[in-house]
Amino acid sequence: MGYLAKEITPEELDTWSRQEYYLVDVREESEFQAGKMPDAMRVDLLKIADHVSNIPKDRKVVVYCKYGTVSMQAAQTLAEDGYEAYNLAGGYGRWLLRQIERDLASEERREDIEKSIRKKFKRDLYSKFVKAICDYDMIREGDKIAVCISGGKDSMLMAKLFQELKRHNKFPFELVFLCMDPGYNSANRKIIEQNAELLGIPLTFFETEIFDAVLNIEKSPCYICARMRRGYLYRKASELGCNKIALGHHYDDVIETILMGILYSGQFQAMMPKLHSTNFPGMELIRPMYLIREEDIKAWRDFNHLHFIQCACKFTDTCTTCHTDGQTSSKRLEIKKLIAELKKTNPFVEKNLFRSMENLSPTTILGYRKGGVKHSFLEWYDKEDLDLGRAAEGTAPGEELL
Repeated sequence: MGYLAKEITPEELDTWSRQEYYLVDVREESEFQAGKMPDAMRVDLLKIADHVSNIPKDRKVVVYCKYGTVSMQAAQTLAEDGYEAYNLAGGYGRWLLRQIERDLASEERREDIEKSIRKKFKRDLYSKFVKAICDYDMIREGDKIAVCISGGKDSMLMAKLFQELKRHNKFPFELVFLCMDPGYNSANRKIIEQNAELLGIPLTFFETEIFDAVLNIEKSPCYICARMRRGYLYRKASELGCNKIALGHHYDDVIETILMGILYSGQFQAMMPKLHSTNFPGMELIRPMYLIREEDIKAWRDFNHLHFIQCACKFTDTCTTCHTDGQTSSKRLEIKKLIAELKKTNPFVEKNLFRSMENLSPTTILGYRKGGVKHSFLEWYDKEDLDLGRAAEGTAPGEELL
């Protein structure tokens, strides 16, 4: 005979012994990877009934989602199967706020976090941050840079690295730590604000209504939301007198974008380390974390016991449509898994993907686009002196088999 699922708050959960209960996370896999409660097991929301054999019945089971809404459905499924099941009120978001509030009470936390960047993670984080800035000429004297903060691990670390750079800068430049509120719920906004306070990042907030604007868009709302957010960031940065905006894309974002373009769009399109804005003259986008590996960002986060939000979209609080047949809705996550699989037999696959961006030979491509016009290799094929370079010597990989 089944039972009714109950609710438990994070505060009440703290009174239980850790051996007394078992945690089940029903959020998206990408959110789970970005941060979770200790020792939690992830189960797909719509397939939780298939996983009951993996969930112990001799312990209380506490189920949580992002904000304690859709997880109640999963808790009730377990309760009907005979488990003593509980739904975590407020979900991961409420638990996360409690963790940050505890950190804020410690005066030594920020100092320890900053020290880890200077000591333990100097080679993997700060040195690569400086190398990207120097190699790609990202910062010049007199620049005023809008460091764009989303609230996730990447942008928060980028802000700390900029602060560290400012301590050692050889020439004057200004920083504005810019955070746009596109319509966050109060919990998301508070998590970002308290993490910034913990890390000593002075945020400049501004509000928009982007989430409401894309609410009823059925096709590619996330893409449209991202484009709108970028436009608002450019506009606000311009109003503040900035000539550059910095985004927190890292090395893994770069190589994943290459494969996503090839496999899903039929084009080779690199994520460039910097770009001139076409709509905001004089404004430039820079990506100073271009050479930093995501695994090193996670190592810094976990070493310092930090907790960040992954997606702050308020509509995912109650959305179950992203859990379809156990498959992720994120193409980027699919690409992450593909690269990880390829790496098992070729440990250099990531480095080779990155190098491919700077090793293109014009004489070994079928065509390219410039100014909206498509050009074919036939245009230069019979020319003795090629504008795009003479024919490459040797053979392309696999060509020796022809």
